[in-house]
Amino acid sequence: MEKRKVLILGTGGTIAGRAQVAGDNVGYKAGEVPVEELLAPLNAVAPWMRRWHWQAQQVAQLDSKDMDAATWGVLAQAAQAGLDDPDVTAVVITHGTDTLEETAFFLSLVLTGNKPVVLTCAMRPASALVPDGPQNLLDALAVATDPTASGVCVVAAGNVHSALSVSKVHPYKVDAFSSGDAGPLACVEEGRVRWFKKNISNDGLSTDGIDLDAAPYAALKWLKTKGDSPRVEVVTSHAGVTGAMVDALLQPLAGVPPLMGLVVAGTGNGTLHAALLAALQRACSQGVVVWRSTRCPFGQVVPGPELVWPPAVPLSPVKARIALALSLTR
Repeated sequence: MEKRKVLILGTGGTIAGRAQVAGDNVGYKAGEVPVEELLAPLNAVAPWMRRWHWQAQQVAQLDSKDMDAATWGVLAQAAQAGLDDPDVTAVVITHGTDTLEETAFFLSLVLTGNKPVVLTCAMRPASALVPDGPQNLLDALAVATDPTASGVCVVAAGNVHSALSVSKVHPYKVDAFSSGDAGPLACVEEGRVRWFKKNISNDGLSTDGIDLDAAPYAALKWLKTKGDSPRVEVVTSHAGVTGAMVDALLQPLAGVPPLMGLVVAGTGNGTLHAALLAALQRACSQGVVVWRSTRCPFGQVVPGPELVWPPAVPLSPVKARIALALSLTR
């Protein structure tokens, strides 16, 4: 019987990082180890892997803090090609931790099909005395080949998170990711996946009448032809804030696309300082689309009469930025 195929896409990150001194978990360079090299030692410790054909492809080799829309476009097209291949059962992506939640959410909006797309990462480089990358990758492969898996998810520190809920909540600990109030989808125990609930899809997600279910084709076409997404920035409301940041973002700059959207991370339930609110109204009068989120790490904005404008969205600020940018491609 022909082996089933899993496509593994490498993008760099700490999981592919290497330090000059073994045991240095901070002073390393991300994106040094090819994805094929990350896979090589796993066959020896997981005999079940031999039942599958692993096809590795290096899409990028960067520190995920430098992730951009152009790289997202290349990654999404490579992943979609795998999903469209009838011989491919699932797609696994190695990624840095810093923007992992953003890439996962982006892919969940633009990819089509029900096959699993599993992103994984590491908080310690491959050269660490006790790296976490090999176990995370092994767990990701276990999830990708599990018959229950579908859609885009993130696997890290033994937990499976939905692309919609996951966020990085710690700058150093190995267990750095959380799904907040939603909780993880599953956990991985010695190669077996124990599901708590089904994957959370983005079906029906809409904001102020903008239906994101129609985003995939328009977004990928935009990225393929333009190499970037509409410019959307994030600003934060805080004590003593002024409208100067918003006014500055509205100014034209040579070589910089005009501002098309703003996401504001409000205090508490999306509340905004009066000075910032006035500046956002000025931006709106110039054609900039404004969405409101919250800077709180857990929960989401609960809409009320005082939150009619700007529209409140049930997303973190960085994910709201992606959703707004994709909606503006149409």
